[in-house]
Amino acid sequence: MKTLFEKPIKLQKVITKKGVELWKIELAPNHFFLEQNPFKDSKYGRAYRMLKQRYPFFYMFWEIENNQYTGKLLVGTIVEKEDIDKFITDLVHSEEYKQYEDVREEIETSEG
Repeated sequence: MKTLFEKPIKLQKVITKKGVELWKIELAPNHFFLEQNPFKDSKYGRAYRMLKQRYPFFYMFWEIENNQYTGKLLVGTIVEKEDIDKFITDLVHSEEYKQYEDVREEIETSEG
């Protein structure tokens, strides 16, 4: 189980009337995010199709609450662990990273 906005969610596949499989993230019975249809002939459909071709793990979801689109968009990407590992390794060995000191937070203590 995953969390989104501190609420438990259910991730499921749905099929449109035209047979397109989309992801749905359900937050509550009348509150969910539905993946943008990449085959839809609209500006967002075309943009999503182009993004998916370039970045296969990119996702775009529209929020729907009480059967109405809220106008809010959730976007995200799934990144392979190897990509993150390489990023961290490159970062740790970079000159930019080395210029910062490892400063620990000071903790206030009250002596009684």
